[in-house]
Amino acid sequence: MLRKILTAAIFAGVISGLGITLVQEFTTTPLILRAEVYENTAWSREPTRFRPASLVLAHAGETHDPATASDWHPAGRLDRLLATLLSNIVTAVGFGLILVACYSLYGRKVNGRQGVIWGMAGFTIITLAPALGLPPELPGTIAADLSDRQIWWFAAVGSTATGLWLMVFRPGWMFSLLGIAALALPHLVGAPHPESIGGAVPPELASHFVAASLVTSAIFWAMLGWLSATLYDRENTAS
Repeated sequence: MLRKILTAAIFAGVISGLGITLVQEFTTTPLILRAEVYENTAWSREPTRFRPASLVLAHAGETHDPATASDWHPAGRLDRLLATLLSNIVTAVGFGLILVACYSLYGRKVNGRQGVIWGMAGFTIITLAPALGLPPELPGTIAADLSDRQIWWFAAVGSTATGLWLMVFRPGWMFSLLGIAALALPHLVGAPHPESIGGAVPPELASHFVAASLVTSAIFWAMLGWLSATLYDRENTAS
């Protein structure tokens, strides 16, 4: 069983990581590069630190103050592409392991179409629900304290996962009501935000990045869900 889970997750993660990196080259990466130009101009220092087109979309938080930048930065577009590709593959394999483990615990046959549904659940939990409070951010954006954002993001992810599980897998209206309450709880508490909004990046560019990031993430999760379920089903059929 462990071999089936690892095989399906690794192959699905590698393929999904490659695919989404290609998509990001035409969607989010150009926006990040444009934002870094504004950030460098505003802070009057160069170069800025490397930021891969993260699949988690910066919800767990990263400070955009160049004073905290690391010494390493990509020498060119190829270095950035390779670093982003590696980051995406590692992330995709990790999420793939979670999805395939869920299929195994589910205990029923799961095909590619059902895998897309599971993938969309992952998109809702990891990206969409947290984005209601902490939308994806470009370099040069003013943000709240890093620790506060990380705590809220993890709380939103856990609460959303719990809410969906209660609504889907636990019968009865009482569990459905508890699930709805769990979904709403982090947003009723509210995400941490800075005292002032703005930054070096034009608002039009920032809003474009939010839309592009969410759509790109949805593509990734649909791809990962279909591949992981299809490969897992084939592993089960072959055994």
